Amino acid sequence: MTRTLKVTDREATAQRLLKSAANKFYDPDVDIDWDAPLVEGKRYILPERSSLYGTPLWDRLSPEQRIELGKHEMASIATTGLWFEILLMQMLLKEVYEQDPTTAHAQFALTEIADECRHSTMFARMSARIGCPTYGPVPVLRQFAKLMPTISYGPARYGAILVAEEVLDRLQREQMNDEEIQPLVRMVNRIHVLEEARHVTFAREEVTRGMAKLGRAEVAYQQFSIALISYFVTRAFINPNVYKAVGIRPREGVETALNNPHWRATIAWAGEKIMPFLQESGLVGLPGKPFWRKSFLLPEGK
Repeated sequence: MTRTLKVTDREATAQRLLKSAANKFYDPDVDIDWDAPLVEGKRYILPERSSLYGTPLWDRLSPEQRIELGKHEMASIATTGLWFEILLMQMLLKEVYEQDPTTAHAQFALTEIADECRHSTMFARMSARIGCPTYGPVPVLRQFAKLMPTISYGPARYGAILVAEEVLDRLQREQMNDEEIQPLVRMVNRIHVLEEARHVTFAREEVTRGMAKLGRAEVAYQQFSIALISYFVTRAFINPNVYKAVGIRPREGVETALNNPHWRATIAWAGEKIMPFLQESGLVGLPGKPFWRKSFLLPEGK
């Protein structure tokens, strides 16, 4: 349980992460060659990570259409990641507003916000460079998400950040060294993975520290809150309109993806690193179980 986990010193961790941020960071404007041509025939995601892989709809697509679908799915994931990072920045700024800015903890939060600003710009530029529209979440989810900085706080806030970051991290780590993937996409993935590692450490400790202070009723709310947000995060990755790029009706594409065991397995695989931590921390509980299962992060029967 959470109360038995070691809680490290908050300031010491923040100071260590600040040093790491000073020694290892990227500027996408400088470190990415945005004018380099895209490589003909290279993929944007691995085929087995496509939402339609293994379905009759996938079988109907030509090799060129499969690459095109992957391109639009990549753009959807990137612009959804951009949307979530903007929400993250709002939540971090809200916390920093209440903190002493001379502390290392507040200063690392500001450093993370600076990182996320660069990442958001990088994702937007990549989407534009590969010729895709700005997808992001569907309008109803975009409206609902405006409530997140208000209804989400404490361990659930940092836990939801971890879900979004670590699920995306696992997908990106798999692809950043694969030579079948477009060089531009690989570099964007590499930058994001290396810099997000600091953010993950920061958020994990905040979850551990926060859960140790909560009573039973508050834990139940935190369990429900993170499960609900995580459900919307995983459902938001693929915007229904991506399927139009290969002549598939959005409703048909969404229904096929949600019932596709390969896509469900991809989401579960992407969450394999974060879910055990959240369970050990006490953030996965009965109040949120239905939403965890619908998110595909928690298999049926667990």
